[in-house]
Amino acid sequence: MPVILPVKGVAPIIPDSCFVAPNATIVGDVEMGQECSIWFNAVVRGDVNSIRMGNKVNIQDGACVHCTYEKTKTVLGNNVSVGHNAIVHGCNIADNVLVGMGAIIMDNAVIGENCIIAAGAVVLEGTIVPPGCIFAGVPAKKVKDISPELLKGEVERIATNYLMYSSWFK
Repeated sequence: MPVILPVKGVAPIIPDSCFVAPNATIVGDVEMGQECSIWFNAVVRGDVNSIRMGNKVNIQDGACVHCTYEKTKTVLGNNVSVGHNAIVHGCNIADNVLVGMGAIIMDNAVIGENCIIAAGAVVLEGTIVPPGCIFAGVPAKKVKDISPELLKGEVERIATNYLMYSSWFK
């Protein structure tokens, strides 16, 4: 059974259309949209501030979504994929974004729509990532604009695939 706990009287809101893996953890002020999935060993910790997710968000195996006490909330738009072992902390991520495996996005970063944050990238606190680009490296910098083919072939494909994968477990 997943660990789903209230914190200070506020319980996570998880629609029936969502999948939560048996060893995932979701606590506190977390609101998930429709068709989201929280995968094995992922942690979504809304204990110190709020976490809001749009529709069709997937938080993959071992990823951590958190925020900062009395300072930063975490907001994820629609069709956001957070890759394996990524850390998303106190930031705002717009629609149609892929956060690569092992990437770190720090407090007050803003990720525009239709972006890819490359695997292993570190998006520093307060960084603004403009819409439609790829950021990579440590610290993360723009490497190029995202092509329509890459947007469809990676960002949209992964979000859709995770919806399919979650159906296998329901």
